[in-house]
Amino acid sequence: MRFTRRAMLQISAFAPALRPLLGQSVPLRRSTVSVVQGNDRRKNIAAALEAIDDQIGPALRAKKYVVIKPNFVSTTNQLAATHAGTIHGILDYLEPRFKGPVMVAEASAGDTMQAFEEFRYRQIANEHRSQRVELVDLNREAKYVTVPLIDYDLHAKPARLGARLMDPDAFVICAA
Repeated sequence: MRFTRRAMLQISAFAPALRPLLGQSVPLRRSTVSVVQGNDRRKNIAAALEAIDDQIGPALRAKKYVVIKPNFVSTTNQLAATHAGTIHGILDYLEPRFKGPVMVAEASAGDTMQAFEEFRYRQIANEHRSQRVELVDLNREAKYVTVPLIDYDLHAKPARLGARLMDPDAFVICAA
């Protein structure tokens, strides 16, 4: 699929005017942020999500499943990847609030399944078995949605994003 720079600029210029026509009259608002201090990463993550539960809850109840998207810049160096405690904290928050399946989905440049092993994500899935946690390598799944992105020279370039991350039935939590 090929996108021209002109088409992208036209779309971006007219998009705000088209929102009411498309039934998307939801006003733009600032993002909500929760800051928590403590010595336990897992408890901090759960507490931060609990602090904004009034905003997360309604959207979460409308979804069929949750996708937690960690970030593995490296598949061998823990300092360049989302810590397992972060995923535990998110799952601790979700446990009393969401009864559907939960997927931890990543597409690293290396072997994502090896990274799940290296960073002890398999143990997370075992500990949270009642939540039906599944580890998904988006590269192996090979289901993509193509979207236009603008590069540094303002040229529209097609980019492939994991289809699960764009699924309207999924509540996506970015844990990068």
